[in-house]
Amino acid sequence: MTRSTGTLSEHTAQPVLFIPHGAGPCFFMDWNPPDAWGGMAAFLKGIVATLPSRPRAILLISAHWLAPEFSVTVGAKPELIYDYYGFPGHTYELTYPAPGAPELAERVSGLLTAAGLTSCQDSQRGFDHGMFIPLKLMFPDADIPVVQLALRNSLDPATHLAAGEALQALRNEGVLIIGSGMSFHNMHGYGDASFTPLSEAFDDWLTQAVEADPSQRQAALLDWANAPCARQCHPPGGEEHLMPLMVVAGAAGQDVGQKVYSEQVLKTQLSAHRFG
Repeated sequence: MTRSTGTLSEHTAQPVLFIPHGAGPCFFMDWNPPDAWGGMAAFLKGIVATLPSRPRAILLISAHWLAPEFSVTVGAKPELIYDYYGFPGHTYELTYPAPGAPELAERVSGLLTAAGLTSCQDSQRGFDHGMFIPLKLMFPDADIPVVQLALRNSLDPATHLAAGEALQALRNEGVLIIGSGMSFHNMHGYGDASFTPLSEAFDDWLTQAVEADPSQRQAALLDWANAPCARQCHPPGGEEHLMPLMVVAGAAGQDVGQKVYSEQVLKTQLSAHRFG
């Protein structure tokens, strides 16, 4: 297994992932129905067994951090940001003491700059729930260093695809790139059966786009807003939960994507995708 002290050439190339992170701290509380998030939790817990080696570090793009420019966490011990509201008290006591990775943050900034994309380093920013909620299931020991990358608040798909392209070299350096969002994210739609066929139609289109030849994938994703039922699934100005997929798809390079999880949750179709 690859160790974090090895040289870059010793690392096994990592895949890139677009995962759903659920609703707030949903995996760590009672829910009605009780098994609403059970399938998603099982999927997240099973990811580690599918990786080619232990990641040297994780670069995570969360839907819950938007900034004017691409920004990276550079703190050595980022605190947690409990950026969910109205949940049981114990969910604000969850811990995930993963270390930061200042050197990786510098590397990310350098790659973005080299690609002509301005970026900032944030020494105060902590880890939001788009990071620590899914990673508590995926890597419960919290012993892999993590850097978070902010989305640009323009939510422009071309810019986020370009950012992913700039960062794809990290995969050969043992870095696991994870986009943490939701393939469906309309708060008015969860639990509403009228959204079931809408979410299914968009999910079918998204699967075809992800699994298309890489030469066609980018064009499809750039035009995502014109996909069937796209704006019912991601309302205008609220597509931040889809944008991590754009970064991931950019980092995929010539790897073909595949849907690795799909389930109807709260009457909406949700999916996860992997490249490589």
